[in-house]
Amino acid sequence: MGTDAFQCKEVNIIVYLLVVLFGIGSWVDINGMFVEIPVFVQHLPEGWKLPSYLSIITQMANIGPIFITVMYIVFKKHMWERVAVYTVLCTGAASCLFLSFFWKETTIIAGELHSTALLVLHFFLSLTDCTTSVLFLPFMATFKRQYMTSYFIGEGLSGLIPSMVALGQGVGQLTCKNVSIYNKTDNSTSFSVQPEYHSIRFTVEEFFYFLFTMLVISILSFTILNYTSYCKKEKVKHYDDSRKCEPMNGFELASDQNTSKLLPANDSDELVISSEQDSTCQYDQDSTRQHEQDSTRQHEQDSTCQYLTKKPNSQSGEITENILPEILTRGIFTYYLVIIAWVNCLSNGTLPALQSYSTLPNGNEAYHLAATMAKISNPVACFVSCFITVKFRNAISVLTFFGTALAGYII
Repeated sequence: MGTDAFQCKEVNIIVYLLVVLFGIGSWVDINGMFVEIPVFVQHLPEGWKLPSYLSIITQMANIGPIFITVMYIVFKKHMWERVAVYTVLCTGAASCLFLSFFWKETTIIAGELHSTALLVLHFFLSLTDCTTSVLFLPFMATFKRQYMTSYFIGEGLSGLIPSMVALGQGVGQLTCKNVSIYNKTDNSTSFSVQPEYHSIRFTVEEFFYFLFTMLVISILSFTILNYTSYCKKEKVKHYDDSRKCEPMNGFELASDQNTSKLLPANDSDELVISSEQDSTCQYDQDSTRQHEQDSTRQHEQDSTCQYLTKKPNSQSGEITENILPEILTRGIFTYYLVIIAWVNCLSNGTLPALQSYSTLPNGNEAYHLAATMAKISNPVACFVSCFITVKFRNAISVLTFFGTALAGYII
């Protein structure tokens, strides 16, 4: 069967699936830690304070992205991204493996008993996952932009998969049992209601083995994407300065993450969007061995430059075929950064830290379902975004306000 059999429109199905598996390794271990909390609290001295401890440690691990960002600024093109990605993924896999052996280990700190091993290893897991946000996306930028969606699908599945496994494990299921206590001293009997946890279908150690396996699969997927010529065909062409698309007369080239387009040098110019111009570029082979194996075969890819051109005999300001998207000015860009910071503050910091206090009064089952559904909501949102894309500032602002109102109610 030829490789063309795996082509679907503009993407290769095998490469698409490999990118999904690679993306799963981004947050699968931390999401797994949080959905397993109902089991942890039965054995660890922190009890239901544990979610707050884990959330604070997760935020402390943001020193990882800051360090990587500084490295990018200082070393620029000399940053060893491949080594950094392998280091991050291997650290996460090793931490999961160690957790399977030492998650119950405790020590006395400041006169109180703490699950030191779990907290320390959780820090390394958090350091791993927080750093993937600034490492994985630059790597994915080397592939065609169509594969960015598959990466975010994988990132969403990193919450869905451990949640489904935790549900299958039977985490958090309990019944309330009336217990009578007889006091011989004063010949009295007291009654209380105590939780009786159901036995889980497989142990916490086995759950950590599962997380370890998922990270190993992510490492293998990254290796295949990075080093095989089959996957390199799906990477974008990096033009030299001398081969970049030349701007047309009277226009300046403005680049963004996904497209390159020409803006008018004079505001009074009349614009239209011309039909897309396809330019086929030969993929630059790094390996001489591949060239010797098949010297007649050229790996090609289509790169499309969309231009804004002058239309003769058109009315002032008339635009055809498409409507120009909102131009990303510095002010709008700053506004979006503030929204991203605010949403992440609520979803990744404040709400997880308060979750045991906001939902546990409604019962252990309510807490477990809330923790699990919170992780499932991410891949659902990614799936919906494949069909419904929010592109306008007002719509984004309304959604942010609605989410903030829900968070305020929870708090």
